[in-house]
Amino acid sequence: MKSHFLFWGVLAIFLKAVLVTAEAEDERIVLADNKCQCTRITSRIIPSPNDPNETIVERNIRIIVPLNSRENISDPTSPLRTKFVYHLSDLCKKCDPVEVELDNQVVTATQSNNCDEDSYMETCYTYDRNKCYTTMVPLAYNGEIKMVETALTPDSCYPD
Repeated sequence: MKSHFLFWGVLAIFLKAVLVTAEAEDERIVLADNKCQCTRITSRIIPSPNDPNETIVERNIRIIVPLNSRENISDPTSPLRTKFVYHLSDLCKKCDPVEVELDNQVVTATQSNNCDEDSYMETCYTYDRNKCYTTMVPLAYNGEIKMVETALTPDSCYPD
């Protein structure tokens, strides 16, 4: 009988922990989710540990370093990448145009500065599964070696 109560007690504590975690996840606001550079930045408002009457903004930055990433993502023979550079201002940059109403007039604006194509060169550390990546490879045929373009991500290059 004691083990029965112990089981229900442990189950109740586990469910409480799951509910608290789920509530904490719901409060988070995603500021940036960059799948290309394997980063996710969230924020939430929490009580201040120093003063319970105040609230502070807590930022969480998750960076996954892709260890088997190549220097040139389109070239499988390029050396492995050993240097990863993350600029918080670039990760949180939102260059997609948004329509905003100002003085009864709709205008198009972006949420970041420096969004022109030349200044915004994103280094990608992982493959975008929706993008077609190709590379040139040598192919021996009838005693001749020809360079042929081949798909690195065939599912993206040859849709059904």
